Amino acid sequence: MANTPSAKKRARQNKANRERNIALKNRMRTSVKRVLNATSEGNAEEASSEYKKAQPLIDSLARKGVIHPNKAANQKSKLVKKIKSIA
Repeated sequence: MANTPSAKKRARQNKANRERNIALKNRMRTSVKRVLNATSEGNAEEASSEYKKAQPLIDSLARKGVIHPNKAANQKSKLVKKIKSIA
């Protein structure tokens, strides 16, 4: 347990940042699932519109350091590949 005031503050900040990062990752996963569900249904238009919503979110998380930039690139690549396979 933290003893100094600065260590206590850092613990509070870490907790807040962790909760924020978890919420952001959940939003990303949901948007990715929406794209994948649309592709599994064979709906290319819906999938591409959902991808247009997911792509800036994925890039934003990579910029903020919530996810690794390579993970963001892999996610986007996977989604585009799925969309192109049904189009």
